[in-house]
Amino acid sequence: MSLDFYLTVPPDPNEQPHKCFHCGQTVPPGDHHVYSSNITHNLTEMARAAGIHKALWRPEEIPATHARDIVQLLDDGLRLLVAEPDRFRRFNSPNGWGRYDDFVEFVRGVLDACRTWPNATIRVSR
Repeated sequence: MSLDFYLTVPPDPNEQPHKCFHCGQTVPPGDHHVYSSNITHNLTEMARAAGIHKALWRPEEIPATHARDIVQLLDDGLRLLVAEPDRFRRFNSPNGWGRYDDFVEFVRGVLDACRTWPNATIRVSR
């Protein structure tokens, strides 16, 4: 089980069908995933401890609908994760699926994407 995190933007009104950047198939105009990433649910406790669980797993509960809504939360959480690695490594999954280093990179990626596309809509699948 895992979390899929997406940022989407509406199409340009003049947009023509295009090639998907993931699979190369032609898709009609519509909302575009400008960012997507995936992480295991085994990291939910680490996310809670860093104060960013709801921003990533349940943004509708904050409520956060756009990338700009979670930038500060993610920035604060990432700073905490990086400042106290030993505190967070204790949440590493015993089976190896869900490690601190992977989570830090995931959060960095999501934060960078949120800064790049602040008006994008957040979508999650859990």
